[in-house]
Amino acid sequence: NVMVLQSAKHTLMAALLLGTLALAGCAAPEEDDPLEAMNRGVYAFNEALDKGIIRPVAKGYRYITPDPLRERIGNFSDNLREPINMLNAFLQGDFEQGMVSFWRFTLNSTIGLGGIHDVAGSAGLHGRREDFGQTMAVWGSGSGPYVVLPVLGPSNGRDVVGLVVDWLTNPFNYVIDDTWGQVALASGQALVERERLIDT
Repeated sequence: NVMVLQSAKHTLMAALLLGTLALAGCAAPEEDDPLEAMNRGVYAFNEALDKGIIRPVAKGYRYITPDPLRERIGNFSDNLREPINMLNAFLQGDFEQGMVSFWRFTLNSTIGLGGIHDVAGSAGLHGRREDFGQTMAVWGSGSGPYVVLPVLGPSNGRDVVGLVVDWLTNPFNYVIDDTWGQVALASGQALVERERLIDT
């Protein structure tokens, strides 16, 4: 039963990747927003969801969680992204930044107690967020059409493909061999990011 679920999940991700690759290739240069009608509908949905659920939950998280603890949780969340940052930096040919990400993950995961302490940052190794959408841009891929994604917000065809590839190459999605565990981890990271954007 677990094998069937895993196979179905990978089939779904492969289909999504193929679909988004097609989406990335269908941009019309003369149109800034060829998917405008759909984008407006998704934007309205996102606004309602954020006002009704996501922002209040993020504000509640901020209210009940002291600043020092939120900082530690944020460090832990950021540390989980370092393998993706490292892989994409290397794929972009930026070996210096790739090694920075490698050492950040290594030091913060060990001396930093699983990433809750940013000891690498204190040592001058500062992180930089990289993703496969940026990698494709470095490789010369066009941005594709503007698209508003449910929950995730504004993006473009290239970055949609990047999101799928980043998900497929995230090692923690294989360490946590459970769909609900992966959803819980992604939701927790999203909550951390949304709390950081409350004031903005």
